[in-house]
Amino acid sequence: MSVDRTITVALSKGRILDETLPLLARAGIVPSEDPSRTRKLIIGTSRPDVNIVVVRATDVPTYVQYGAAAVGVAGKDVLMEHGGAGLYEPLDLGIARCRLMLAGRPNHAPGAERLRIATKFVNVTQRYFAAQGRQVEIIKLYGSMELAPLVGLSDYIVDLVDTGNTLKANGLAPIELIAQISSRLVVNKAAMKMQHTRIQQLIEALRPAAAPSP
Repeated sequence: MSVDRTITVALSKGRILDETLPLLARAGIVPSEDPSRTRKLIIGTSRPDVNIVVVRATDVPTYVQYGAAAVGVAGKDVLMEHGGAGLYEPLDLGIARCRLMLAGRPNHAPGAERLRIATKFVNVTQRYFAAQGRQVEIIKLYGSMELAPLVGLSDYIVDLVDTGNTLKANGLAPIELIAQISSRLVVNKAAMKMQHTRIQQLIEALRPAAAPSP
């Protein structure tokens, strides 16, 4: 990673962006343009030494790992799937809370048979079932996860659950909790060494702004 006095913060569109911007504002960092509207890929802020880039949620850890961004905000689900290589995770921001669940038809607990699980969280699902000595076949999907057990593509799904209303509307229910999810501040390890003082100042500025744990 090249030495640069600018701190680039990687964010993703959607709920995480919406809930992160007020935290950054309380830390004195306000984007010069609306990130959800501008066509610019690198957005300046009220601080001349801080820029924002908005990327896909699943790409945030990669941008930070390889030093394209010194700092990022990513859901714990994305970090678990990524593996966290090359990253520090100094702060739980306490935003975008939800649960990563095994879900399926109610009153149908997983048995000893080889199950088919539809999910985009392939690595997390493999580790979860391997730790229990349960054999599964994983089918990778990116959307409409609830459809998979309804049409016989899978026995269960592993997906993020917030209110559970979508599951309920499709005759499904949460079965097993895999992890409680919230968004975390992540930092590139090399950047933490080379820009330690300013990144630590950013961490401390965000700490009191972060939502308290429930």
